[in-house]
Amino acid sequence: MMGDPIFTPFSKQELMPREEKLELARKQGKLQIGLPREADFQEKRVCLTPDAVEVLVAQGHEISVETGAGEGAHFTDNQYSEAGARIVYDRKEVFAQNIVLKVEPPSVDELQWLQPNAYLLSAVQPATRSQEYFNHLASKKISAIGFEYLQDEHGHLPLVRLISEIAGTASILIAAELLSNAHNGNGILLGGIAGVRPTEVVILGGGTVGEYAARAATGLGASVRIFDNSLTRLRRLQNGLGYRIASSTLDPKEIKKALRRCDIAIGALRGKSRTPSVVTEDMVKTMKPGAVIIDVSIDGGGCFETSEITTHENPFSIKHDVIHYAVANITSRYSRTASKALSNFFLPYFIDVAKEGGFDCLIAKDTGLRKGCYIFKGRHANLELAEWFGLEYKDINLLIL
Repeated sequence: MMGDPIFTPFSKQELMPREEKLELARKQGKLQIGLPREADFQEKRVCLTPDAVEVLVAQGHEISVETGAGEGAHFTDNQYSEAGARIVYDRKEVFAQNIVLKVEPPSVDELQWLQPNAYLLSAVQPATRSQEYFNHLASKKISAIGFEYLQDEHGHLPLVRLISEIAGTASILIAAELLSNAHNGNGILLGGIAGVRPTEVVILGGGTVGEYAARAATGLGASVRIFDNSLTRLRRLQNGLGYRIASSTLDPKEIKKALRRCDIAIGALRGKSRTPSVVTEDMVKTMKPGAVIIDVSIDGGGCFETSEITTHENPFSIKHDVIHYAVANITSRYSRTASKALSNFFLPYFIDVAKEGGFDCLIAKDTGLRKGCYIFKGRHANLELAEWFGLEYKDINLLIL
């Protein structure tokens, strides 16, 4: 007696052996990058050095460099040309590339030269922008990536940290120069000399700027005290430095006492919108004549009530016999170092972009890049900016599906 027939959920054709399907490598994209000359008279940095351009050109990418783009960092047109870049003399042409890379945000006039659906990589500096500015970008279906929002795989802000490291170290070097007699300072050497009281430095803010200012100051032998309202940040700072450093919360009485004794005060606080002004004019009046204030936070409004924005040509002012240095883009003072640091970040970044087949493919894969994209194909994708300027917000995670 025959048993019941055996039924299988698979057809005979499906059970036949088949060829193995291998994943094909993604075709590398060809990038067309425009490197404009910075129009801001104080901005001397450039995002790609000739060495980085040479590597990208060797991989088949096209780099258009506006004439004079690297002069502020002492890179000549000839160096870029020998690296394989195309030197462009028409400013509009360099903005017509598919990818535009610059330090400062484009001006309103420069926005008109951007091509529809292009990618813009630059700082955002929202405090200096307007609703019309972002709407203009959106109307051209631009995808804009902001230096301030770009994250790495650990959720950190690599470009912000990079610039902050330079700014923190630079603040101490500038303060040491201003303490000299040549700038009406007290003639104090910022260094540990046997038998001489060490220079006293007060740092407001325990972030990256404060950390690197502390490293530079203690390395020269100064006595440092740092203020921040985050105990976690202060604890992490001490662990990062590898030694105990005097610290305190932002207690007005403690700040006033510390400022009265210090030779240098560094402002390195940040706020979500405006920098908190924690040092009043009355506190500044109690400081030593000839003491130095370096307000690194001036681009966000400054944390000293007496600070006013200055320029690289006229970098300091004197109020209540205290020297104030409040240049907004302090790292541009060391433009070659800053340019090399920026280039070291962008070179492997663009190699990854090309390897993944372009920005569209990488945005779908890289959450850090999605965080940095504040406008995606004309849609406002940054919630903070959308709320600030009254823009219609769209979740980028829904847009890339």
